[in-house]
Amino acid sequence: MATAILKKGEGRFLRAGGLWIFDNEIDRIEGDFENGDVIGVQSDRGYDLGCGFINLHSKIRIRMVSSRPGQTITEELLRQRLQNAWEYRKRTVDTASCRIVFAEADYLPGLVVDKFSDILVVQSMALGMDRWKVVIVELLKEILARDGISIRGVYERSDGKVRLQEGMERVKGFIGPSFDTQVEIVENGIRYLVDVENGQKTGYFLDQKYNRLAIQRLCQDARVLDLFTHTGSFALNAAKGGAREVLGVDASELGVEQARRNAQLNGLEQIVSFQCADVFELLPELERRGEQYDVIILDPPAFTKSQNSVKNATKGYREINLRAMKLLKDGGYLASCSCSHFMTYELFTKTIAQAASSAHRRVRQVEFRTQAPDHPILWAADESYYLKFYILQICRNY
Repeated sequence: MATAILKKGEGRFLRAGGLWIFDNEIDRIEGDFENGDVIGVQSDRGYDLGCGFINLHSKIRIRMVSSRPGQTITEELLRQRLQNAWEYRKRTVDTASCRIVFAEADYLPGLVVDKFSDILVVQSMALGMDRWKVVIVELLKEILARDGISIRGVYERSDGKVRLQEGMERVKGFIGPSFDTQVEIVENGIRYLVDVENGQKTGYFLDQKYNRLAIQRLCQDARVLDLFTHTGSFALNAAKGGAREVLGVDASELGVEQARRNAQLNGLEQIVSFQCADVFELLPELERRGEQYDVIILDPPAFTKSQNSVKNATKGYREINLRAMKLLKDGGYLASCSCSHFMTYELFTKTIAQAASSAHRRVRQVEFRTQAPDHPILWAADESYYLKFYILQICRNY
């Protein structure tokens, strides 16, 4: 096994539980290897720090697999980690549809596996793990079968741009026999059609499952505005909670059409309507028309995917929160979230506070939430903590 020797002073983050080694932390690599191989890692003083997948095409030069010296990837090791991941989900979430594997947080670097009813969707974002994806699929099928769960199909959604940064081609298609890629699931008692072939990411955002449930109790007899609705999930939960009127807005015509179909699937089309529009353009228009709402939900896409664009993203978050606060009735409720890892808890909180000050509103925090437990946050791996979700009561100055 080849070995990467770290520069003097590097490796502290690794010893604290971090799982990535960047290109500028490595002094040299001794021995022969190919990209995607498992290699050993040593400190500058020769201490063994474990091993990981290497990829010279990536800024994340090594993704750690184990802190045990001499460990390597085997089918048995993968089986144990997949079993551990599944046992954790069984204890923490409704597994009818859930994320079974969350990359580094499950010690399977660069790999995501979502379960939608009896379909698996695989997303591979690291070269080393990519070599094992077919084996992993078969192992997962075996593990689930022991619990009486028969998987009827697997679809790969390794088509994100991050693959290009790893020196890999974007890939999309069936792993094994083909099937109807419109998959029906039930979440919080609501039925959805998930498009695993053309939907965003793996087809549906499972990380907001319990946040959607949390807004139901606020929506009894309420007039609700759901912005960046995607396929209508928050809007439908609002209707399930007893809202008298819900408007969902998204810039994607495909998303809006899926949302309308989901409303019909649940018999809620008389309560929930959807509009295709740019939220940044629509909010000032609603304000000019004097519209007022009891509950507003803000679930935007990540406005920033790098540290370089955080400043502009902050302006975007401040703008939509300020506009939403002005559209709320006195004492109304705002559910506001950010799904960007780079928009930290502290910065997101500060941004909402600035929006409230500009809107001349007082904020009472109902609760702060984050991603569902099937997307576990691994301490020392900051990238695993990305979703921030506030439920706030917005009051005018008294």
